[in-house]
Amino acid sequence: MKILFNNYLESFKGLSKEIWYLSLITLINRAGTMVIPFLSLYLTKNLGFSKDDAGWILVFFGLGSLIGSWLGGWLTDKIGFYKVMVLSLFVTGIGFIGLQYVTSFWGLCFAILLIMVIADTFRPALFVSLKTYSKPENQTRSLALIRLAINLGMGVGPTLAGLIIVMKGYNMLFWIDGLTCITAIVLFNILVKEVKQKPSADEGEKIIKAKNVIYKDSSYWIFIAICFLMGMTFFQLIVTMPIYYEEQFGLNEFNIGLIMFINVAIIVIFEMPFIHFLEKKSLKSTQFIITSCILFGLSFYVLYNNFWLGILIVSMVIITFAEMLGFPYTNAFALKRAKDGFEGSYMALYAMAFSLAHIFSSKIGLSIVANFGYQINWLVTGSFAALATVLAIWLHNRVKLDL
Repeated sequence: MKILFNNYLESFKGLSKEIWYLSLITLINRAGTMVIPFLSLYLTKNLGFSKDDAGWILVFFGLGSLIGSWLGGWLTDKIGFYKVMVLSLFVTGIGFIGLQYVTSFWGLCFAILLIMVIADTFRPALFVSLKTYSKPENQTRSLALIRLAINLGMGVGPTLAGLIIVMKGYNMLFWIDGLTCITAIVLFNILVKEVKQKPSADEGEKIIKAKNVIYKDSSYWIFIAICFLMGMTFFQLIVTMPIYYEEQFGLNEFNIGLIMFINVAIIVIFEMPFIHFLEKKSLKSTQFIITSCILFGLSFYVLYNNFWLGILIVSMVIITFAEMLGFPYTNAFALKRAKDGFEGSYMALYAMAFSLAHIFSSKIGLSIVANFGYQINWLVTGSFAALATVLAIWLHNRVKLDL
């Protein structure tokens, strides 16, 4: 037991203080992000929208995320990640507080679109900050620590959110979301200082070349397609699964939050030592991505059994390990592929792949459920992961040739 504990502590060593501060800020922010995991239920149960209408509103959620990811990458390359992160979180906090007062269909579509445009400029900036504040050999673990903070916050958030919804209703959640965004960015501004990087003499030539390379890098575009398909599977976890839990198994919001907490508990306990262990292996990021895609598919295929409550836990465990392998190593692949001076653009494409997936995953998933039922949706979702597996194998072989 002592050896295991020491190994766990070892996995956290060597990370910069800025990464720890970023993790603390992320934890505070994500712990307050209580509305998003219950947004589909809020729209259908609290506001009375049909699944189809809720699907369209979530399309605007994804569209805003897509635009915000592109804008965040562009702004990061122009003014730096620090300013983008500060402006994004502060304005997002105000937006979440105001969202509770919007209840019409089109009002929600455009309000959510605007909020997500602002909110998701944060993502490419955060990814680039990891490259600035961590050593190359620690980038995957730095990301894992950020993810640990995200998941710990998202685990505490939905669990508390479910209890708050049952006791106080949804409106309190919007206030908590907004105020934690503002609190997080105030702490960020105090604890983390902006890094001023002086351009080298030949930076202009390098940037021009990088600008051409980003569009000609065929392997990177295959990678982006894989990320899109992974997103198509993963986002079912927050779009259709909460409704499935309620309709098929009669679970309330608090019980749904408890099942989601399984995901968080596994990540908090195992992801950092797991990544630390894998870093010692002479394996490529693409090999972990292949395994992740296989597990994503399996996690949804097992849901075809809809008579046993325990299958929800089995599925959640599998998708968690898929997430632990997939997201740190896709991010690591993107960061290593990014050219100097255009990190924001590379990471914007990475973030946009998941944003685009959110658009299609929300609408397609809820539409399939409305017209054909949940079981067909699980088969279709698993098939997205199967296609991602094929592309990941192709990418792995191409990258070996690139080297």
